[in-house]
Amino acid sequence: MNNKTFHLVSLGCAKNTVDSNSMAQLLQQDGYSTEEDPAKAEVLIVNTCGFIDPAREESYAVLRDLALEKGKNQLLIAAGCLTQRYGADVVKRIPGIDGVIGTRRWMDICQVVSQLRKEKSPQPLYHLPDAEVVGRSPQGIVGSHIQGSSAYLKIADGCRRPCAFCAIPMIKGTAVSRPIEKILQDAHYLQSQGIREINLIAQDTTDYGHDLGLNDGLASLLTELTKAVPDVDWIRILYAYPGYITDQLIEVMATHDQILPYIDIPLQHAAPEILRKMRRPANMDWVYQTVEKLRRAMPELALRTTFIVGYPGESEKAFATLLDFIKGVRFDRVGVFEFSFEPGTTSEALGDPIPAAVKSERKEHLMLAQQGISLEINQVLVGQRMDVLIEGQGTVAGSTEVISLGRTYRDAPEIDGMVIVEGELPEGELSQVRITGAMTYDLIGVPVTSPES
Repeated sequence: MNNKTFHLVSLGCAKNTVDSNSMAQLLQQDGYSTEEDPAKAEVLIVNTCGFIDPAREESYAVLRDLALEKGKNQLLIAAGCLTQRYGADVVKRIPGIDGVIGTRRWMDICQVVSQLRKEKSPQPLYHLPDAEVVGRSPQGIVGSHIQGSSAYLKIADGCRRPCAFCAIPMIKGTAVSRPIEKILQDAHYLQSQGIREINLIAQDTTDYGHDLGLNDGLASLLTELTKAVPDVDWIRILYAYPGYITDQLIEVMATHDQILPYIDIPLQHAAPEILRKMRRPANMDWVYQTVEKLRRAMPELALRTTFIVGYPGESEKAFATLLDFIKGVRFDRVGVFEFSFEPGTTSEALGDPIPAAVKSERKEHLMLAQQGISLEINQVLVGQRMDVLIEGQGTVAGSTEVISLGRTYRDAPEIDGMVIVEGELPEGELSQVRITGAMTYDLIGVPVTSPES
């Protein structure tokens, strides 16, 4: 084991990954170095996810494994959403945890580590101050996470929406926007590192700037970003909230080439009675009108959404409404989740009456319908030339043939499809590719070597 070393495991969403990266930056500024092998690190940190039950179980499993293998002089810290929400219950379930820190004061990680190193105690140290919202990043910390030539850039944290099924406001508090100058500063840094794609993230990107007194804050931020980082090829919007995609935002997206014609709008359902139970926007006329506006302004638009099936009260009729909806709108990308019962949320009173088998069947039914739509949309792309951001290389199974893997503007990192390209192309670069084949989620292509090819 090496002194002043840490091993950090980040679980959950990209927003959590950004927080993990920020904690790592703080520790490195304090003289710590990263250690890939947990057995050799002095400090073990797990930035947990506590959003839904499968994520919580994964967090408990990782903590349990590290606690069982932990050496005599090692420290284990449980951080993040799970500990912010459940606190001492995490320690009771996983003996061997030395320190607990939540989401709202992750920026105090160095103080927690320092106190644990100085004061060896059989009792865990709890650092869960009664903070109403997530604290701001310290100066000098970049609120992003880089993956190859792509990066996630956090523009806000917390959420003020009243969704009945969601525990995020309990975990993180209400929405807090990062100052625009800080976001631009971080974007400048990413550009200096050769980043080709910036993915803007928050619990709700379309709520950016509300707490700062900005009107249409996301549109204003995007306009400033395009001026500030002209060398960044792609700027992508994730996690937009229904009802808050304004005409100004659509215009900004449509008139700036850097801003990708891609938007992620988690609609969660299509039956108004279920949306009202969810405490989500239930005006489906707005959805149809906004999708039409987006597609008219950006004919090449890639539209992503997510849905929850098996929500309490979801009848066969309501599910049929959802199924008809995705067939009618024909989304490019769809994610489907089974309802997860969350104690403490507004939906707790509704219970969890729909059997797991029914939830699973509905999810499968929805995904099968979407797979057909996705395949048809991909088949239309065959023969087209598209810019592909190359992320790596590999070989075809059973041969020495080299292929490159990348993404088009239609594919957000980690959640959407890939392009499989013949031959070896430069990693981290945008390469023009002619699409030669289509699968349900992925595309096949060949490099464009000449104007005629």
